[in-house]
Amino acid sequence: MSSPKRTSFESKKKSKLTMTVPTVAFLTAAAVVTSLRGLPVMAKEELTMFVYIGFATLLFLVPAALISAELGSAFSNRKGGVYTWIGEAFGQRWGFVGIWLQWIQNVVWYPTGLAFAAAAAAYALNQAGLAEAHVYVGIFCIVSYWLATLLALRGNALLAKVAKYGFMVGTVVPGAVLLGLFIYWAATGHAMGWSTATDPAVATVVDGEITPRLLPLLTGLGSLAFLGNIMLLFAGVEVQAVHVKEMKNPRRGFPAAMLLASGISVAVFLLGSIAVAGLVPYDDLVLQTGVFDAMSSVLVGLWNMNWLVQILAVLVCYGALSGALAWISAPSRALLTTAHDGLLPPILQKTNKAGIQRNILILQAIIVTAVSSIYLFTADVSGAFFLISTVTISLYIVMYMFMYAAAIRLRYTQPDLPRAFRIPGGKPGMWIVAGIGFVAVAFALLVSFFPPTQLPIGDPTTYVALVAGGLVVFVGAALLIYHFRKPSWRNGAPDQEPHEASFSPVAPATTLPVTPAVREPQETGAPS
Repeated sequence: MSSPKRTSFESKKKSKLTMTVPTVAFLTAAAVVTSLRGLPVMAKEELTMFVYIGFATLLFLVPAALISAELGSAFSNRKGGVYTWIGEAFGQRWGFVGIWLQWIQNVVWYPTGLAFAAAAAAYALNQAGLAEAHVYVGIFCIVSYWLATLLALRGNALLAKVAKYGFMVGTVVPGAVLLGLFIYWAATGHAMGWSTATDPAVATVVDGEITPRLLPLLTGLGSLAFLGNIMLLFAGVEVQAVHVKEMKNPRRGFPAAMLLASGISVAVFLLGSIAVAGLVPYDDLVLQTGVFDAMSSVLVGLWNMNWLVQILAVLVCYGALSGALAWISAPSRALLTTAHDGLLPPILQKTNKAGIQRNILILQAIIVTAVSSIYLFTADVSGAFFLISTVTISLYIVMYMFMYAAAIRLRYTQPDLPRAFRIPGGKPGMWIVAGIGFVAVAFALLVSFFPPTQLPIGDPTTYVALVAGGLVVFVGAALLIYHFRKPSWRNGAPDQEPHEASFSPVAPATTLPVTPAVREPQETGAPS
């Protein structure tokens, strides 16, 4: 006869392993939609946004979710995430490059999220002009990130409390208000913002009248440069793959959850972007302040309720800060996993009494300070905002390319590896899903090197040099760190966690029509 304690334990274990479709869908949507900062980016495309959002959803979000579900379920008993997935397919070197890119893109991304928070703070203080003051934006990003770092060094509990309601209070509530204001604006017969556009990129002439475009005007790859930034808004779905094995029927449940999550994400982005595009005239739309300008169109322009804009700005600022800062230590925690394999020097393996990766967090803050300094020396805040976002997506895209390629290769090198969720259709099915995702992100990477026609970029050569240079520097840094690693790094830190597991040998894929990857040296292992 089982004891009550045993029955209780089994009941808890069973409940833990039966996450529902709506639960996984909401978690995924919350991970994708971190704040309202992306709405003006899509609104800048006016009604052509439908094409961009459709591309990002069908050719990026869905394939990324399905691929990460299979890989996450296959290696659910291992730490490291993409470090393990890519490392199992191509060796430890490229696994390290993958996790490094995932970490560094998060670090480079922070100034864009914080710039949006800076704009929200400016509106909350009734000083809207500060949102375009590049020195203010730069100082706000630097100071707020260092304060968050100091808090994170004390442990994650406080930041977790701050973020607990960030999505609902700082994103859903202001987003719902924004949509309501747009509905009122349209219902009362006011002119739509997109009706004022005369830019050929978003408007055309039909029967002598200017009409919004529904399809993008393709005059060159520069006209598609916004595609990468829109894809970045849908990135991050791979972090939810850990929940695959917790579902009752993952083969049916997880695709349904991803479909629902995609619907939620698309609804938030699409409805919010339409609201911004409808409330703000095209020529007045600014990337980092568009949300607040849209609210002000009704609340101030019609009802003289500036105080309500300030309240909503406080909520949006809270949501933006929680989205950008609450998980400030999470990406670096993943990187710390590689330190347990001796891939980072001892100085970056240190943790403090709270178990926080102290020196990696400080390194993060230094990098964020350097990237945020772009705002200090660039008068065009919108241009700097877009440039930093472009560098971020280029790094993330390379990681996704590795992930898609790893998924295909592992179907050949480890076909019998248990997978709670497996993309249907066998190897052809995997080639189709991963192939679509790979081609989509590769195309987005290509267009990211072309200055956008929608923004006044001063020197195209400088723009391309910065984007390409950022990619080369950060990828090169990972390869250099791996190349110059030392055996002594393996036990370089007294507080290093024990480690036993190692990567499986990278076997030649005899039926895969690509050159087999060279197995990396085995002096270090993979996360257990």
